[in-house]
Amino acid sequence: MNHDIPVQTLGAQGEVMAHAVDACVHCGFCLPACPTYALLGDEMDSPRGRIVLMKEVLEGHLALPDAAPHLDRCLGCQGCVTACPSGVPYGELITAFRGWSEPQRARSPLDRAKRWAILKALPAPKLFSVAARLGQHAKPLAPVLPASLRGPLDLLPEHVPAMQPSPAVTAARGQRRGRVALLAGCAQQALAPNFNAATLRVLARNGIEVVIPDGQGCCGAAALHTGARDEALRLVRTNLRAFNPDDYDAILSNAAGCGAGLKEYPVVLHGLPDEAQARAFAAKVQDISGYLHGLLQGGTLEPTLPARTPLKVAYHDACHLAHAQGVKAAPRALLSAIPGVDLVEIPEGDLCCGSAGTYNLEQPELAAQLGGRKARNILGTAPDLIATGNIGCHTQIQSHVRRQGSPVPVMHTVEVLDLAYRGEL
Repeated sequence: MNHDIPVQTLGAQGEVMAHAVDACVHCGFCLPACPTYALLGDEMDSPRGRIVLMKEVLEGHLALPDAAPHLDRCLGCQGCVTACPSGVPYGELITAFRGWSEPQRARSPLDRAKRWAILKALPAPKLFSVAARLGQHAKPLAPVLPASLRGPLDLLPEHVPAMQPSPAVTAARGQRRGRVALLAGCAQQALAPNFNAATLRVLARNGIEVVIPDGQGCCGAAALHTGARDEALRLVRTNLRAFNPDDYDAILSNAAGCGAGLKEYPVVLHGLPDEAQARAFAAKVQDISGYLHGLLQGGTLEPTLPARTPLKVAYHDACHLAHAQGVKAAPRALLSAIPGVDLVEIPEGDLCCGSAGTYNLEQPELAAQLGGRKARNILGTAPDLIATGNIGCHTQIQSHVRRQGSPVPVMHTVEVLDLAYRGEL
């Protein structure tokens, strides 16, 4: 797409945005892949429509407040990236644009306070755990609260588990065959601490030593994707100091959104002195399912015990795993390798569940529509168990499955493997 974006005045992130706009040929293949276009049917709420809006704002032909409502409704799920035949890096565009535009936004005091609370609580597991417990006490008030406050309360699980501190080093069982670093994550330490515990057990069982480096922090994805670029840069550099990629075979994440965020570090630091360091770091980043799949392909993944009874498992593709990282086959192969598991595909499986980082907190009504749609599609397969690879998807899907009266459990892929290894599946 031709443009007159003043790259010379926008700096390195201007180059990122201009490259993405230039790649778009306005073909429309992205439209059916876009969740908000599916819900609203508005061209301006589609990827190609938003690309035009961002182009016009950057060129100075359109006021930011006129474009902002449509851009705010973008989930950043990157379903359009998978569908695009021209390879438009839409995720890089929307992220860079939000970082550029946020300082120019005029937000209400309530909106600013809400964003501040999200960006302070999410990266701090202990604070988030306290907030979640307080939120449970406020749940009875949800019907009389505004949607912006009711949405987060609706997402809280029935029980907030106690946090489980993870050891700095988990030794391999038997002969050590690898050494990896693990990003501990933020919200999942408070909402689903068993994700990390199961990850450590599965890796150790397969001869992998796991290090959780001291000094690490939030991956920065929430800050980055909501336009808080300065905060994101601080978090990115904290992790670059904490993880030395030369020390590990891989740097693992068991949260799709976090893993995608880690892989974005070179784009975030494009044109800055530490870009090369970010590239070396990102080259080592893998999702837990991708790493374990490598062991499976190499014939070194320890076989699991069979499921105690035949089990139908519906696997949900987290957007930031399937679209942002291109990991779709790995978790399916791992689950299918468990004797007795029948893996079923979900209708509209590529459509986002509505979690999308902080989206279900900032756009609760649209997120709820997508969550309900996803839950209906999943339950239509009559599964015994639902598996996914991201804490946000896990929380969103579990909430909406329960709202539809189903007790079907929702688990992380690695939790399913862990149970199978222990003969408890």
